[in-house]
Order: sequence, then C-alpha cells, then structure tokens
Amino acid sequence: MSYRSKRELLAQVAPHYQLASHGQKSLILDAFIASTGYARTYAIRVLTRPPLPAPAQIRRPRLPRYGSAVQAALEVAWAAINFVGAKRLVRFLPALVPILERHHHLTLTEEVRTQLLAVRPATADRLLRSARRIAHPHGISTTKAGALLKHQIPVRTFADWDEGVPGFLEADLVAHCGPHPDGAFLTTLMLTDVATGWLEMAGRRAT
Repeated sequence: MSYRSKRELLAQVAPHYQLASHGQKSLILDAFIASTGYARTYAIRVLTRPPLPAPAQIRRPRLPRYGSAVQAALEVAWAAINFVGAKRLVRFLPALVPILERHHHLTLTEEVRTQLLAVRPATADRLLRSARRIAHPHGISTTKAGALLKHQIPVRTFADWDEGVPGFLEADLVAHCGPHPDGAFLTTLMLTDVATGWLEMAGRRAT
C-alpha cells in the first residue's frame, strides 16, 4: 500500500477507532495493521492522534527564463520573415539569426543567442504576444475559409512536406489589387509542385 493510500485509510479509520469500545478497538486495530503493515505501537499512536495534514504546496512564481533581449531579438526575426507563425519562425531561427547578425540587424551576446535558438514555439507565441497586438501584421485577404472543402481536401502544414515524389501541390491565390481590394483587378492562382518546383499559373479578372 502506498503512503498516500495509508494516509487516506488512516483518515477514515481513526474517527471510528476513537469512538469504539475496547473490544471493537482491538478488531479495528488488527485490521488496520494488516492493511498498512505498521507496528502495533505506532498504529495505536496514529489512530489515537492522527498526524496533521501536510501543508498545501506553496507555489512560487517561476522566474522568467527569457529576458527582454531575447524578446527583442525574436521580434526582429519575426518581422524579417513577414510575421509568420511561431512554429515556422522557430524552425527558421538557426538559419535566420546568423544572417541577421551578419547584416547588423541583430547584435547578440553568446548567452542571448543560445537562449534565442532554444526557444520553443509556445514560448515564442508568449514572447510575441504584445508585439502582435501592436503590429497587427495582417495582409489583405480576398478569400474566406470554406468549412466544406476543409474536410474533403487533405491539407498539410509546412512541417509535413517530406515527400520526394511529384503530385503534392502548394496553392496560392494572389490578388493584384495593391493596398485596397476595391474595383476590378486581376487574380492569379499559383500551383507549385513541392517535389519538383514546377509552377502552373492561371489568371482571371475579379470584380
């Protein structure tokens, strides 16, 4: 029996033991010893005076692991690759950070660089939360999600593209409308074969 189970059994048995007659106490004590394996003297003591419950665990606030220097560097890297999601950003950091340092967009100490490259996607999301609220880096969209097609067409994220054979396509719809999607403009549907890089495009006039 685990320690926790013994404590739970003690909490249930002790009140009955303390109110029982002399003969009943002997029976309760024998059964309690058989279940817990306690010595008889110790079992009598804990049944007569149960130990106080353990104090509640004290939760101390965890000190932040990543300081403002890491957060600022992450924001620079995030802006440099057009505000992508945290999962994509973290995957690009090992290649991106040396480039940003070489072109003097980042000046990092060894400690900050190590921490930046060790950041996880969930932590990156948290560190970028305030910058995301301020920047609102959302482009113009001329399409909307279709719930029906989402369940009929298998979709993979960037991390799932490990196929070496042709036939897996990435699709993009580009609106040539400038900063405002008003009036008539052209749209281009671009299909890219991931394995070969083959590109097919078709354009149409949107109104």
